[in-house]
Amino acid sequence: MIDLLDPLAVMTRMFEAEKFEDLIVFCKKILDKDPGDLLALQNISTAFLRVGEYREAMAHCDVILGKHPKDEHALHNKILSLEGMGEFGGVIECADALLSDDPKDGWALNTRGLALNELDRHAEALPLYDRVLEADPRNVTALLNRANTLGLLGRFGEAAEAYDLVQRIDSGIGGVSKAKSDMFLRMGKEDESFLAAQGVLIERMEKFKRDARENRCSVFHQFCNEEFDLMERSGGRDAG
Repeated sequence: MIDLLDPLAVMTRMFEAEKFEDLIVFCKKILDKDPGDLLALQNISTAFLRVGEYREAMAHCDVILGKHPKDEHALHNKILSLEGMGEFGGVIECADALLSDDPKDGWALNTRGLALNELDRHAEALPLYDRVLEADPRNVTALLNRANTLGLLGRFGEAAEAYDLVQRIDSGIGGVSKAKSDMFLRMGKEDESFLAAQGVLIERMEKFKRDARENRCSVFHQFCNEEFDLMERSGGRDAG
């Protein structure tokens, strides 16, 4: 049962109900009595962030950071606020504060890398994603960021392979097939671009190309024929 006199319970209920304006009003009443109340400061910054009031969110984060410079909650919210305002230099500073405590913080490394990407400093961003992947080779966020960055650096073949790895780890992520297809197209590899757009992994592409040569048809027709055969076989099993 929720104790309505317990501020944490009230804040939690408002947050879960997505009543962020009410949460802001509630936290302001607490802060009028105690401007340093950490719980109210944390919650009001999150509420302002959720309604897109980034400067207000950041101002309350700064109050926390004035007393607790390494407060993780405040640094996270300040980063999200700075991203919302497009102030990526500030994002890098906050990410550095997190990394000074934990150099392997995957969220902070990815965040710093994305800020560098936004500033067109792609060569500096790439090693950050590599650092995440050293600790967690299957970190899909870092893999995607790395693939995007390789593409931005004009390293299209490596980017295609990186997107391919993302698909092998999680085939359900949207947009990866198209991105991989674009990389092949930039290299002038139209057959591979077509196959990539259909979700075909790189390791299967050579077989499609070889079979197309043997059957004296285009890769497009080879793919369509195989898809048709697969549908017929599946239909045959269902009918049986």
